[in-house]
Amino acid sequence: MPFPEYPRPQLRRDSYLNLNGEWFLGHAKQGEPIEYQHKILVPFSPETKASGLGNFILQPNEVLFYKREFDITQNFIKDITFLHFGAVDYSCICYVNGREVGFHQGGFLPFTFNVSKEIKIGKNEIRLTVTDPSDTGTQSRGKQKLKRGGIWYTPQSGIWQTVWMESVTTDYIKNIKITPNIDTKSVEIELDTESESILVQILSNSEVITESTKKVSVLSIPDMELWSPENPKLYDIRVQTKSDQIESYFGMRKFSIGYDGQYKRLYLNNKPYFHNGLLDQGYWSESLLTPPDDESMVKEITLMKEMGFNTLRKHIKIEPLRWYYHCDRIGMLVWQDFVCGGGAYETWKVAYLPFIGWKTDDTKYKFLNRTDENGKREFIKEMEETISLLYNSVSISVWVLFNEGWGQFDSVSLTKKLKVLDNTRTVDSVSGWYDQGKNSSDLKSLHLYYQKLKVPKKEPRVIVLSEFGGYSLKTDGHVYDEKKLFGYKVLPSKESLQWEYKKLIETELLPLIKQGLSASIYTQVSDVEEEINGLVTYDRKVVKFDIPFLKELNAKLKYH
Repeated sequence: MPFPEYPRPQLRRDSYLNLNGEWFLGHAKQGEPIEYQHKILVPFSPETKASGLGNFILQPNEVLFYKREFDITQNFIKDITFLHFGAVDYSCICYVNGREVGFHQGGFLPFTFNVSKEIKIGKNEIRLTVTDPSDTGTQSRGKQKLKRGGIWYTPQSGIWQTVWMESVTTDYIKNIKITPNIDTKSVEIELDTESESILVQILSNSEVITESTKKVSVLSIPDMELWSPENPKLYDIRVQTKSDQIESYFGMRKFSIGYDGQYKRLYLNNKPYFHNGLLDQGYWSESLLTPPDDESMVKEITLMKEMGFNTLRKHIKIEPLRWYYHCDRIGMLVWQDFVCGGGAYETWKVAYLPFIGWKTDDTKYKFLNRTDENGKREFIKEMEETISLLYNSVSISVWVLFNEGWGQFDSVSLTKKLKVLDNTRTVDSVSGWYDQGKNSSDLKSLHLYYQKLKVPKKEPRVIVLSEFGGYSLKTDGHVYDEKKLFGYKVLPSKESLQWEYKKLIETELLPLIKQGLSASIYTQVSDVEEEINGLVTYDRKVVKFDIPFLKELNAKLKYH
């Protein structure tokens, strides 16, 4: 069974039924009769090879029909039973035992249906109908495009994260919100539960170090040990009601902005900390947006850390929750992008005009194709849900609201809203360009590919290079397309790639740290389809750089 691991690491309980595996799948135009022509391996999308299919792209006028039977035993059922979907792209209606249990829109976020009335002991059946407009709609969709190519990737549809069930008692713990405060050496824990009988325990190295019986409690952490990429110390949490128990964890860390006497800098734990990272698209050759398995996520994060990087910018995608858990425990900072949407992407507006200094007011929606009110409302709703979903993730240090003007709107007001929802992280409001001025974003966020690296003078905000590089190497036998290749600077050999990269880092990037640069995000972790600018190939079988070479260079990228 794919992904047997419990999918929600920060709110774990014993009640767990994994529904991944073989499902029946139908594929038809809207209005045509339902026929289950295929078997599919969930949670992989039908467009992926990993699903057992991969031979069609769902069109906007088509529907996917999923069906699966499963058994429920008497000892599984408690008072309330939930059916969870990690992510379904994009719009779905769910039926359990012939009755509709819910509807959901949004391709990147988890959702839950209460199926207590529909579920029964013995045989049960789930059916799901799914539609996806892909890039013909205004919904958040990231880099998926029906006509893929260049920086646009094969679209996918349907179930692409774990499907699972749990059954709980009426006094169950609905949610936990964890806010560490290193300045007071304490952590605030807020519980959402109907229960009045609560025990909260914090553990370090399996020993209880403090406890509380309140729904909202501020607990002191004796002998506090700080979390950082160099020391990813995690504390465990155990919460009990009379009939429910969950486990969670947190790290004592603080993300802030400080002044070093000359420039504003990104701070970690009240000290300047250089974020040395990589752009991470999170696409896989056999499974697209879905990682192949838990081990593959661990292996990739670990490899990037071995290379000497301390940050990953998760680009226009939300990963399964276990990916963030692995970043937390391995020690990798995360810049989390919100998923882009809006109207058609017009290259001349988003890729050409910024290079000649063109500016725009993003409250004038027509220029950046954000006139659809439903699309804007949906983006705001998903922004709120994303923050709620990932708030407890120890590693997330920066929220990236918009990228390069794609579907950008109201960034000043949305930044203010974001900071009300979460004041513990830094905000990059507009990564790349169409900056709305010094009072909008925490960061002055630069993308530099074809120009010499430089930073603006007298910039009052923190300066970050949120995309750069993109140096490319074709690796024969490990490319998506032998003829169609995309890269910002294509090199002929590994030796020339390393030489040019070394020159870029040592002669252009390194001097900028003394001129105010606080972070650099190199493009990118892996090749993606015809993009060949990854440190590793699309199939993850070849590392293009020598690891000691990168580690030695990365050791220089820090404050001195």
